[in-house]
Amino acid sequence: MKVKQAVETYSAFSDRGLKTTIEDAKTHVKKLYLSDEVPWVIGYSGGKDSTAILQLIWYALLDLQEEGKCHKDVHVISTDTLVENPFVAMWVEKSLERMKESTAKQGLPIIPHRLTPAVKDRFWVNLIGKGYPAPRYKFRWCTDRLKIAPSNTFINNLVDKRGEAILVLGTRKAESNARATSMEHYENIETNTRKADGLTANGSLDRVWVYTPIADWTNDDVWIYLNSVANPWNFPNQDLMGMYQGATEGGECPLVVDKSTQSCGDSRFGCYVCTMVSEDKSMTAMIANDDEKDWMLPLLALRNEIDVNDANREKKLDKLRRDKARRDFRRMNGRLTVHISKHGADIVPGPYIQSFREQLLEKVLQAQVAVQQMGPAEVKNLELLPLEELEEIRRIWLEDKLELEDSLPAIYEKIIKKPYPGSSRAHHPVLNKLVLDKLKNFCAEQNDSDGLMYQQIRAVMAIANKHKNQLRRANLAKELDDSLEKGAFSSLEDAKIFALERKRHELQIQYDNSPNLSDEEKEIIAEQIAIITRSIKEQGYSSLLIETEVLSDDI
Repeated sequence: MKVKQAVETYSAFSDRGLKTTIEDAKTHVKKLYLSDEVPWVIGYSGGKDSTAILQLIWYALLDLQEEGKCHKDVHVISTDTLVENPFVAMWVEKSLERMKESTAKQGLPIIPHRLTPAVKDRFWVNLIGKGYPAPRYKFRWCTDRLKIAPSNTFINNLVDKRGEAILVLGTRKAESNARATSMEHYENIETNTRKADGLTANGSLDRVWVYTPIADWTNDDVWIYLNSVANPWNFPNQDLMGMYQGATEGGECPLVVDKSTQSCGDSRFGCYVCTMVSEDKSMTAMIANDDEKDWMLPLLALRNEIDVNDANREKKLDKLRRDKARRDFRRMNGRLTVHISKHGADIVPGPYIQSFREQLLEKVLQAQVAVQQMGPAEVKNLELLPLEELEEIRRIWLEDKLELEDSLPAIYEKIIKKPYPGSSRAHHPVLNKLVLDKLKNFCAEQNDSDGLMYQQIRAVMAIANKHKNQLRRANLAKELDDSLEKGAFSSLEDAKIFALERKRHELQIQYDNSPNLSDEEKEIIAEQIAIITRSIKEQGYSSLLIETEVLSDDI
């Protein structure tokens, strides 16, 4: 009988052992730190990789401090999107507090920063306020606004003051083939003039170098290090491992017990509203593994409310149809855009309509109340929608979308059972709720089933009211023209037929009046004309386009 030999698994500690490898890494950190006056910025998420690099650098700085050489600031930045898994967000916040306490005692130039997105960029402001559809593959509007912009702003401000910066990240080549390829590309790119120092070029930030001290470590290497070396800011790494264990299906973390077994730490902590994945596995596992985390269930429900992904085809189709029904047939600027594919032609849906945005506001506030009531003491004051976001949503509804009802305060008071704490706004003595309700009823009597006539009249009244006390009304005519153009259709069907007919005529003109077209180009145009002709006959959004979701969702 043949005996199966154990497969040799790579480890960064294999050649020189854990202790020597860590000492070598610290030596390199100290050498790089002392080589210039360029400030350092460490990206810290609270996860295992960023904890490992911060811990490594922290111990290196302690050594330098004993030598009297710890001379320049090291900034630790952590970006809170404000829609993070609240358990993880609280963990990171506590960790940052411990860092501040420990650096004060130890006298280290480590400065923690908790960054948040600008109010205008926050998730609920864009989703509920502007009506952006939930992020998806073709319209991933969240990452730049919530994650990248706050950190880039901080780093760019630092570079403006100091000339350069070194960004320290916990990225590792073992994470994926794509990550390894990307890291090696920037290591070897011609613009990387500091390769000899162990730095790489940055693909997006000017005058910023990237330092990845654990680039060659494996997942197990990270956990071995964290479990072998005490956390220097008094935030136990065993608790970190426990958090990962709780976010793993089944609650198991088989760390280095069996080299063939996937180790702990593959859980991904992210936003509780993330619709870029088919399921929030980490939060689901946390709830399943710990009955005391049932208070997070309302957050999962919020995500499911706006999600359009599903492994089951029929369920996904239902979600896509539901999503289309919640959205305006016009883009944010009021224009109609036609998309043509082999599956059909249709107008591209735009932002969420007013009624759904109001419903979603209610549900977020209901979830906030539920979390506060069900959760531990730490979340009793948790606000999913803080006042500054509510005020910005209200401003967008009133000033940008011309929704004169000013419904946000009433929705807040209905759910929270307290007076709305926002600023008071002067309302027009005529354009009040009573008058608007009468106008809505009148329009309904005129067969305004979609409320488009009401929206048009309301918008014109709002524009006229805005300009009534202005000495110069330079933009009045343009705003009225834009509003009338946006409200030119009485239904989705009217808009669809108009847009498709217009596109068909454009293509026909191109076909008939472009002598330089090749036979292949003519064939493509003729096929598009045929597709449009067929799609005009379909009512509502094209069923084929819904099923395949080939539409671009860039609103």
